[in-house]
Amino acid sequence: MTDHRSLAARFGTPLYVYDLDDVAAAHGALRAALPDPCELFYAFKANPHPDVARALREGGGRACGAEISSTGELAAARAAGYPTSSCLYTGPGKTRAELAEAVAGGVRLFSAESETDLRRIGAAADERQVVVDCLLRVNSPASAAATGLRMTGVPSRFGIDAETLPDALPRLLDVPGTRVIGAHFFPLSNADDEQSLVDEFRRTVEVAARLRDDAGLPLRFLDLGGGFAAPYGVPGERPAYPKLRAELEDALDLHLPGWREGRPRLAFESGRHLVGGSGSLVAEVLDVKHSRGQVFVVLDAGINAFGGLSGLGRLLPASVRPVGGGRGSVVATLTGPLCTPGDLLGRDLTLPDLAVGDVVAIPNAGAYGLTASLVRFLGREAPAEVVVRGDTVVSVSRLDHRREYAVTGPSTPGGAQP
Repeated sequence: MTDHRSLAARFGTPLYVYDLDDVAAAHGALRAALPDPCELFYAFKANPHPDVARALREGGGRACGAEISSTGELAAARAAGYPTSSCLYTGPGKTRAELAEAVAGGVRLFSAESETDLRRIGAAADERQVVVDCLLRVNSPASAAATGLRMTGVPSRFGIDAETLPDALPRLLDVPGTRVIGAHFFPLSNADDEQSLVDEFRRTVEVAARLRDDAGLPLRFLDLGGGFAAPYGVPGERPAYPKLRAELEDALDLHLPGWREGRPRLAFESGRHLVGGSGSLVAEVLDVKHSRGQVFVVLDAGINAFGGLSGLGRLLPASVRPVGGGRGSVVATLTGPLCTPGDLLGRDLTLPDLAVGDVVAIPNAGAYGLTASLVRFLGREAPAEVVVRGDTVVSVSRLDHRREYAVTGPSTPGGAQP
């Protein structure tokens, strides 16, 4: 087990620790749960750290591709050694400038969220005198999921409503600079209930086949999305999906019988499930305050270091465990050090009876941790990030954000150069 106390003593707190052995284990388990053959894209939004992403690219002979949604993530993928040919560029609001940069950089596979998006992709490709492959993201007509965050079957900025696709398809297949080769679905997120995931994938396969047969949608490539869950900031194991492979193979054999020979190419995506369990956020207790009958535990890591989404009230509460043992328990509010009442990691939690100077760890913080946080709020230094494999420290790094001036002039402090 990783010695968080020793790492905290060496590198200070707050400190992120990522375990590459856990990344490898999660990758292997998910591959075993999916149909074979299939491709797997790593969603860089979960954790763009180059060493974490690189471990999934190396992948023990089953390398992940990169699912990216910005030129910043494209740069992160390159830093982790991903060839641009392995990148799938997604997102509902792609700009002309970013598309021009992505196409110029060699990205040749895009997910188009609308006719406007597809034409914008095509314009960027046409300007470079290339043709890029595009998947049409589809918003299915209904959702089968009982748990998780539903991302289909509802009004959405994501994807093209399935019922409108037949009428739009002749226009979509004739956009200069693009070649529509298939469909992209992402029906739900973070489904810890296997049956919900199975039902949603089965329904998605059926919708894809129907759009191919009835509307003429090209289906050389089918991205079924993800939805694979992981606990966030609390103890727990990532879910297993022992029935998924057989159930999904049955659905594919029924509706898309050429899939075993790559007709269509089949792909999935995952972020949190692959890397969530690999990370811990190690922090020090700065204060334990008693106020009008309540206890407040103040850490040196708040929403600037962990879960900006948590700071917006979406992913509360977090949990901590003491490094090196505890002393009973207490009901307390867990906070960070920031000068705002919004710096809360959890209210009225049952916590270890902590004291000033204790070192604690927030588990399952490998996904949507640092880069999903309000890292520049109040100008605090970003936590260090340590990557380990077994007992070996692979790397130590820290994000550094600096302001760059694009134009010099009287208003530029000190005449600083860009």
